[in-house]
Amino acid sequence: MPSERLHALTAVLTTIRRHPGGVTLPTLTQEVGLGRSVVSSRVADLETLGLVVADGLAPSTGGRAPRLLRLRAEAGLVCGVAIGALGVEIGVADLAGRVLTAVDDPLDVTDGPDAVLDRVEQLVDDQLGSAAADSPVWGIGIGVPGPVEFATGRPVAPPIMPGWDGYPIRQRLTARYGAPTWVDNDVNILALGELRAGGHGSSSRDMIYVKIGTGIGAGLVSDGRLHRGANGSAGDIGHVAVSSAENVVCRCGNVGCLEALAGGAALALEGRRIAETGGSAIMAEMLSRSGTLTAADVVSAAERGDPSARGMLTGAGRLVGTTLASLVSLFNPSLVVLGGGVVRSNDQFLAAIRESVYRRSLPLATRSLRIEPASVRDHGGLVGAVHLALDQIFSPACLQMWALEGSPAGLVDLADQTAASAAA
Repeated sequence: MPSERLHALTAVLTTIRRHPGGVTLPTLTQEVGLGRSVVSSRVADLETLGLVVADGLAPSTGGRAPRLLRLRAEAGLVCGVAIGALGVEIGVADLAGRVLTAVDDPLDVTDGPDAVLDRVEQLVDDQLGSAAADSPVWGIGIGVPGPVEFATGRPVAPPIMPGWDGYPIRQRLTARYGAPTWVDNDVNILALGELRAGGHGSSSRDMIYVKIGTGIGAGLVSDGRLHRGANGSAGDIGHVAVSSAENVVCRCGNVGCLEALAGGAALALEGRRIAETGGSAIMAEMLSRSGTLTAADVVSAAERGDPSARGMLTGAGRLVGTTLASLVSLFNPSLVVLGGGVVRSNDQFLAAIRESVYRRSLPLATRSLRIEPASVRDHGGLVGAVHLALDQIFSPACLQMWALEGSPAGLVDLADQTAASAAA
């Protein structure tokens, strides 16, 4: 397909996708910025390909009522898989990104790729059955809690995923389902979920999404596009060195990493130490009752007024904020989104991060900066994984490869080619 025609086709399709309730040809022409005849021709191409349909009429403005054009979202399905350290979110969505069916399931990523992916495949099969649709699977998006080389879809030395280094996740899922599969790290898919389904409007086009859970990571969005860097490791702030903690060993093998001081695992470890040494009666009671102490317990203790727990959260929030301030000055986003269990559960932690960012960043970098909790809270990883697949499927490079086939279903080499192109 000639490049000019492909560019116009993609622009028209992208604009139609932004209007789930349908869009008229005049509005489409205005938003795309191309001539009416060109837009009409590309709409006809998309109708021939089965991607766009006319669905009713819009109100008349004085003449003939214009028809409404919409994406034929029911033409295919995409699967989203968000693997976390201790659980997984799995669901099936239509081509508009509407999640049709979803499930959460506990699992331990340290059990290794074969055990975890065996369970993932069982759950995907169940969800496809629950969706009760005859449409083919067009693609699969997967997020994992570790660094991923996006071009190959393989984890690279993931600190909390023993046995996963170099594992061919993409090839395994593609072979099983006959659908192209894309793999990314968990924070990138959370950033995608917030970008595509969040309520932040245009401010999300230049955004940093920070997840503070068991570990700490960031997803970078520049001009509405996810920025992965040369190999896929952009935004891994959890392993930025904190000079005040040079003797604290991180799970990655280095010392003084931010994650080793302010991540959920670090909070749980410090909370246990305080409980065992008599520094907190509330956390000692929690530890005695369950035999363990989690970051959620530390948050709960802080909300009950425990001064040690409150001090831990304030200190951790300031460390995260100080590190994030450097990234804000460097990247100059209009929005910082904070997600993860610790942030969702405690306003004090959020306040400490905000205070440090605004105090330590360049004044110009914070002039219009907003720092907000994530707006996509339920199945944010799943939503992002779905849009990971959709963004790739409808990208110009990918669309060029499958348009004449009618769908990307069964094109098992598609993700290898388009991921390598996106990473270049």
